[in-house]
Amino acid sequence: QAQLVESGGGSVQAGGSLRLSCVASGFYFSLACMAWFRQAPGKEREGVSGMNMFNRVTWYADSVKGRFTISQDNAKNTLFLQMNSLKAEDSAVYYCAAEELCDELGRRASEYNSWGHGTQVTVSV
Repeated sequence: QAQLVESGGGSVQAGGSLRLSCVASGFYFSLACMAWFRQAPGKEREGVSGMNMFNRVTWYADSVKGRFTISQDNAKNTLFLQMNSLKAEDSAVYYCAAEELCDELGRRASEYNSWGHGTQVTVSV
């Protein structure tokens, strides 16, 4: 059974950085597509960034391009999201998601079948 555990959230001032981690288990990490989504209070869940673990193709939301970087450590079954130049509007609960047998890297939450419990990111001005 797939399990995803996020960590690394916290409170930071605008302009600061955080690094989120997602440790995966219960599926073949190297064959999956994985992504980060976020949800702020009163807003819909939105895609932030995703990666195909096999070919390392990535996507980013326009709002985070140039500031966030997604990466992986296959040896540790871990997905990362390096977040720099954080803004107040980046405040949200960030979720790690996986599509365990990935045909095509997707951007929609409905394309991912396993989810972590989320980690809170709060950016203050």
